[in-house]
Amino acid sequence: MKNRKIVVATSGASGVNLGLKIIKLLPQNIEKHLIMTQNSEIVLDKEMGVTLHDNSTVSASIASGSFGVDAMIIAPCSMNTLAKIACGIADNLVTRCASVMIKEHKKLILAPREMPFSAIALENMHKLATLGVIIAPPVMAYYSEQQTLDEMENFLIGKWFDLLEIENSLYKRWQ
Repeated sequence: MKNRKIVVATSGASGVNLGLKIIKLLPQNIEKHLIMTQNSEIVLDKEMGVTLHDNSTVSASIASGSFGVDAMIIAPCSMNTLAKIACGIADNLVTRCASVMIKEHKKLILAPREMPFSAIALENMHKLATLGVIIAPPVMAYYSEQQTLDEMENFLIGKWFDLLEIENSLYKRWQ
């Protein structure tokens, strides 16, 4: 079986740590690529074994369907990024990769972080969902009895890993 390639992108300021934690928790046998819409002073490829892509480099390898990315998750996903994807605007690497995921019929998960959702945001989410995009905001469930912020984050990431078909034991499952 070939190694899977996963793109993790972060957009918006609140919750960027979730995207970084996803990278940290992904199994080592998965090829990881990270895009951040903010400038980063941390050299992530040295610290986490991640290929960090400049969001302005729309010609990066992961922006091509022939590169063979298996899935992409944008966590958190700002309403701006979600709207661009819904309208087919591919003006940066995050939105270009998302566009490629849609055209190649690959798994794309968006974790919108704003609350409450406006009617415009809900309309955009509906449009994307009809195209096969998975809308999975960071919503807590209480059956797994999280006690700490770390456990809550693990629950969310575990649910996203389930959607990506990545085995995990990050949270207590429903009994």
